[in-house]
Amino acid sequence: MAIERWHPFTELMSLRQAMDRLFEDSFVRPSHVLSTFGEAGAPTLDVYQTPNEVVVKAALSGIKPEDVSIDVTGDTLTVKGKSKAEQEVKREDYLYQERRYGAFSRSVALPDGLKPDKAEATMEDGVLTLTIPKAEEIKPKAIKVKAKEKK
Repeated sequence: MAIERWHPFTELMSLRQAMDRLFEDSFVRPSHVLSTFGEAGAPTLDVYQTPNEVVVKAALSGIKPEDVSIDVTGDTLTVKGKSKAEQEVKREDYLYQERRYGAFSRSVALPDGLKPDKAEATMEDGVLTLTIPKAEEIKPKAIKVKAKEKK
């Protein structure tokens, strides 16, 4: 058994290499990890509120409306679906295949006081728009300030 001298600095990666690796793994290919488990990347969402409703927009490019399901349980919204791969091209003929196929699911917390039973969902140009009205009790109410009369 031979004894070898250990040189710790040869095994350390430079700070620049570490930062490049961090940014590439985190931001350039965030859905890469999910695709290794057979899932498509989760859809990107925009969630905002108006005085009367909460609006959720999801990017679902190339997915048919009948392949999407929306569930609201308590204060959690879940958007699920499945994108299907095209069968026209054989796997060995691909030069690049970056689009993700398979099942996806995305859940977000919603504010309290919504009426999910009155929600409406539409799909246009690959964007799902879900509008959930607010309950009357939580809508903002304006209170007019009156000047007090002097005696």
